[in-house]
This record gives sequence, C-alpha cells and structure tokens, in this order.
Amino acid sequence: MKFSTTYYILILLLCSFYTQAQVLRKRTTVLMGGRFEITLVAKDSLTAEQSIDEVISEISRIEFLISDWKSTSQVSEINQNAGIRPVKVHKEVFDLTKRAIHLSQITNGAFDISFAAVDKIWKFDGSMTAMPSEESIKKSIEKIGYKNIILDSINSTVFLKLRGMKIAFGALGEGYATNKCQEIMQAKGIQSGIINATGDMSVWGTQPNGKSWNIGLTNPFHPKDLLAIIALKNTAITTSGSYEKFVVFNGKRYSHIINPITGYPATGLCSVTILGPNAEIANGFSTSAMVLGKKEATKLLNNFPNYQYLFITDSGKIIKSKNFPKYQRKK
Repeated sequence: MKFSTTYYILILLLCSFYTQAQVLRKRTTVLMGGRFEITLVAKDSLTAEQSIDEVISEISRIEFLISDWKSTSQVSEINQNAGIRPVKVHKEVFDLTKRAIHLSQITNGAFDISFAAVDKIWKFDGSMTAMPSEESIKKSIEKIGYKNIILDSINSTVFLKLRGMKIAFGALGEGYATNKCQEIMQAKGIQSGIINATGDMSVWGTQPNGKSWNIGLTNPFHPKDLLAIIALKNTAITTSGSYEKFVVFNGKRYSHIINPITGYPATGLCSVTILGPNAEIANGFSTSAMVLGKKEATKLLNNFPNYQYLFITDSGKIIKSKNFPKYQRKK
C-alpha cells in the first residue's frame, strides 16, 4: 500500500498536536513532616489538578498509618506498647515493617527502623562544642536493634520486645508513598510525572516536549549550587548527605546520619545518590551507604545491579557504578 506525502505530513501534524496538548501542573505542600513537590503531565488542566489532589490524598492516607509523630497512627500504637504487647496492624504497615527488617538484614544493621529510640546526644544546630562521651554514646543506642522487632504474619502483629523501643519509617515511608502514588497515577493514565519527597523522587515518562526530566544533583561542598544535571525517565532517585547537618571536631567531619550500631555519626562520604526502580529501596540504600562507607557500600550495591550509585567522599572524590548514567557537570 502506498501513502501520499500529504498523508505523512498529516500524521506528523497530528503527533505534534497530541504532544503539545499535554499540560504540566505542579504543586508544593507539606506532608509526612516534609516538603512534597508534585508534578504531573495530563491531557488538560482539570485532569492534572484533580490527579494532584488524589496524590495528596493518598500520601495523607499513608501518613495516618505510619507517621510516628501522629499519636493515633498504627506506628504510634506499636511504640506505645513496646515491651507490653503485640499490636495488630494493617497488612500495609506489616509488609512495610517486614521489608524494613529485611533491609536491616542485608545491610548488617546499617539501616534500622528502631533507630527512632536513639537518645539524641548529638546536636547539629551549632550548640555542640565537644564530642559526647563514649559512655553517653553507648547509652544512647541501648534501645536500638531490629532483631527485637517481632512479627507475627498469621495475626498481622508487630511487637517491640523492649520498653522504650520505637520504630519510625522516616524517608523510607516517603519513598513508599511516592511509589504508591506513581502506581496509582499510571493506572489512571497519567503517563508522566515526578513525586518529589524532600529531594527523593519517583520519576516517570517525559516532559510535555518529549524530553527526559532534568534532575539536579546538589554540590555537597556548595549546597546552594548544583554539581551536575542528569536526564532521567522511569526511575527513582534518592540522595543522602552530610552537607546540611554536620559538626567538625579536630578537623574531622561528622554527619547527622548516625550509625545505629555504634552511635557515632557516619564519616567518609558526604553524599550518596542512588538510582533504581523503587524509591523505597533506593532511599534505604542511600542511607545505608552513608553509614557503611565507600568500601562496604560498594560491596553491598554491586549485589543489586538494578540500582546505580554515585558517591562523593569527604575529600571530594567521585565514585560511581559502571552503569550510572551520563550527566552534565556544572562549572
């Protein structure tokens, strides 16, 4: 069958029209104790705005289940009954807890949701003038230990064995929420967007012009500037770093990210960026890598080829996985 030149031009014009018909809408709000920026591309403004409302509603629903600062949440009930009794929870909460414990296992405790029980003796507000004592550091982590979280899959209960234990999902919960929202949006036909939870993002599709989304990587030594710009679509990207909250004693930089096993801040890496298919897992890996340091973190992440990494050491050296995508360095 032969097609005329006019027919080809018509097809091109129609494709151009449908591309241009897409609209982008963005909204910023505070959810789960942090800043969420929701960007969606839809066929019209009304669909985009209604879809953003749905995203906010879904994040709020998850927040009321897992936020440890809401006294009526299921996580708060678990914490209130530490050392007393198991608490029956929604399957969603149970499964998230189970995945968090698995993450603790594969990172040898570098990640631990029971870190919420830490006695915060490290201050990163400028008030610290000396290192905490070894004794106080040891005492601060007495109630931490994922092995003391008991799960009962038959009854769907979570039990913290020790009084004073606490769990909190933090950014892991935000990663879970961004995953869920992306799934919901794609199921209803929203084929492009970004759910940005305080810098940890789920990215899918393309911009209305068909180009990939441009995501900036912060320069850890000059946090107001970008180190690089990376073009992404259909991935999650998370970054953990010490560049906003840290202290320096005897010329050594101590991050606000605390090793849950030792009670000491992470050192050696000032930024870890992870790319991969799942924002929840990527966030767990970025936090764990900061704690583990470049050698052990590299060994861990090389076991998960679907996730790519870029480390920046305290001295400014960049270490990245072989499959980390190309990026544009900023001067």
